[in-house]
Amino acid sequence: MRLAIEQAHLAEQIGEVPVGAVIVCGDEVVAVAHNQMITQNNPTAHAENLALAAAGENLNNYRLVDCDLYVTLEPCTMCAGALIHARIKRVVFGAFDRKTGVLGSVDDLLTKSYHNHQFTVVGGVLGEECGLLLSDFFKQRRKAKKSKHCE
Repeated sequence: MRLAIEQAHLAEQIGEVPVGAVIVCGDEVVAVAHNQMITQNNPTAHAENLALAAAGENLNNYRLVDCDLYVTLEPCTMCAGALIHARIKRVVFGAFDRKTGVLGSVDDLLTKSYHNHQFTVVGGVLGEECGLLLSDFFKQRRKAKKSKHCE
């Protein structure tokens, strides 16, 4: 999770929402990524999706059956769907996302009977630290927006 937090800081440094992801297969890190939706002008460039693509490339396989994803924020519907299709083994996330998280917060996509793959989920790992990173980012963003309107 510490590597995912480092990735989240990289996202923050370029003005992206600070979410980082790492994919591990066995004891080997096979992909790292951070949010880049703004940078890439791509609404699908969430940390999880970018990490999945990099892992697939590095392992030369679109199925990641023996891999674990570590991500600083509970995945959204799009990312959870991609994780299901990738056949990821386990997802470990930091902060719960009470607005769009679908691995237990707002919904639980894994309880839907129509999915042909399930993975293990562990939530709240370094959750306070991951949550503070996000809340501080949005606090600063609101502050900057407010001061811009006051000028």
